[in-house]
Amino acid sequence: MSTTPTKPEFAPPGAAPEGLNPPTLFDVARLAGVSPSTVSRIINGSANVSPERKRAVEDAISKLKFRPNFSAKSLRSGSTMTIGVLTQDFDSLYFARALKGIERGLEGSGYAPLVIPGHWSPTEEAERMRLLMARKVDAIAVLGGHLRDSELIDFARVQPIVVTGRKITGHQLQGFDFDNVRGALLATQHLIELGHTSIAYITGPRAHPDALDRTEGFFQACRQAQLPVNPALMVEGDYQEGGGEAAMLRLLNSGIPFTAVFCANDQTLWGARMALYRLGRAVPGEFSLVGFDDLPQSQYMTPPITTVHQPIFELGLAAAQALLRALGVKLDAEPAWVEPYLVLRETTRPR
Repeated sequence: MSTTPTKPEFAPPGAAPEGLNPPTLFDVARLAGVSPSTVSRIINGSANVSPERKRAVEDAISKLKFRPNFSAKSLRSGSTMTIGVLTQDFDSLYFARALKGIERGLEGSGYAPLVIPGHWSPTEEAERMRLLMARKVDAIAVLGGHLRDSELIDFARVQPIVVTGRKITGHQLQGFDFDNVRGALLATQHLIELGHTSIAYITGPRAHPDALDRTEGFFQACRQAQLPVNPALMVEGDYQEGGGEAAMLRLLNSGIPFTAVFCANDQTLWGARMALYRLGRAVPGEFSLVGFDDLPQSQYMTPPITTVHQPIFELGLAAAQALLRALGVKLDAEPAWVEPYLVLRETTRPR
């Protein structure tokens, strides 16, 4: 005897299972032994309470699997509890690292990131900024990009904005920069100190401010050592592996001898190293290579890469925490800042 299968019925999104009511803020307060208003302030990050009381509330939230009703809060306060993040490229390992820092910085705050790319286009970046504002995000983190300072100042009239990769301050506007000049100087000095006198340089894109700063650091190190720079040994890359590989082939095909290469970022070095590997050229036996950024993958390359450490994760963390403070969230401590330093591994050796 056959039976007709019945269509499964699903509860609407957000509905509690039958016979089970979702925990409320009052349930959390009762379990933690505090008032509901204290629970609310702790969730919002505005409570000035003892660590023990805060821990009791957090434990109660975890035990009850309590989820604050941010939709109701949004209707009351106008806040959406979201932070807009304008990045540049989802495929970039650099920006992925910065996004991890933002994610960590927002942990426990109740705020969630809304991430969209600008693709290094000033026009698209401005459009995406307006899109984020139309979505009513509470604040925006801008990771790199080509927006003009004047545009950022105008956008910050509306809501708090933090931008990485430049020095800028203003009303509701804060910039976090990194000393790219110093980092490039350290990388080039290392090669010079190893006895290399014919040093090639695969630059970043000329349109990028940080690439220009790294070029300045390269020139500074050469000037200090009274080492002439051969323009024919400077090839522009694109910060990507393919660009690094193509640039290395151009250097080799030029016929000009060189024994070391400063690569403007780690991904460029990965590509340059691949070009040498395919031609059977040894690193560091024939060529010493130095990168920039110290991406986590660089320590697991063959051989592990000598590179300049850039606090990418810390930049994202600092950006998130600066925005939370601008929104009135009280935080326990400032993020630790890291100056550029050289990470010595296995792609360089004395000449």
